[in-house]
Amino acid sequence: MKACILYYDKLNKSLCKELSTALAQGIQEQSHDCDIVDMAREQGKIISYYDYIGIVASPLSLWGGKIAPQIETFLKSCGSIGGKRSAAFITKGSVRSTKTLQALFKLMEGQGMYLTYSDILTTPSYAKECGKRIKIS
Repeated sequence: MKACILYYDKLNKSLCKELSTALAQGIQEQSHDCDIVDMAREQGKIISYYDYIGIVASPLSLWGGKIAPQIETFLKSCGSIGGKRSAAFITKGSVRSTKTLQALFKLMEGQGMYLTYSDILTTPSYAKECGKRIKIS
């Protein structure tokens, strides 16, 4: 099956990219194809042909609770994603990481995505283990 990891990080670009790469490696160890897409650079990319979509985002501030509006803009312009199985991930780094994760849930479910997995990522090694645990097929 074909999976896609989308990431957007307004504050620390390298952290989300590292975590997304590790997450993709974990998924690839399950013998699935996995692409990584930077939502900031590839605005308007069509992702409707992927079977599974993961989103890695960071909180907008230290206090958390909000995610970047560019994520919603990307999801609205990326093709038909309603009914797609998906996973939501937030980087650790704010006081209210759980609240930020809930904001991402709400956004993804608003687009019709079916959430099957979520977590707060702290390190690339933990992200890789999460990638191994996701049930894609």
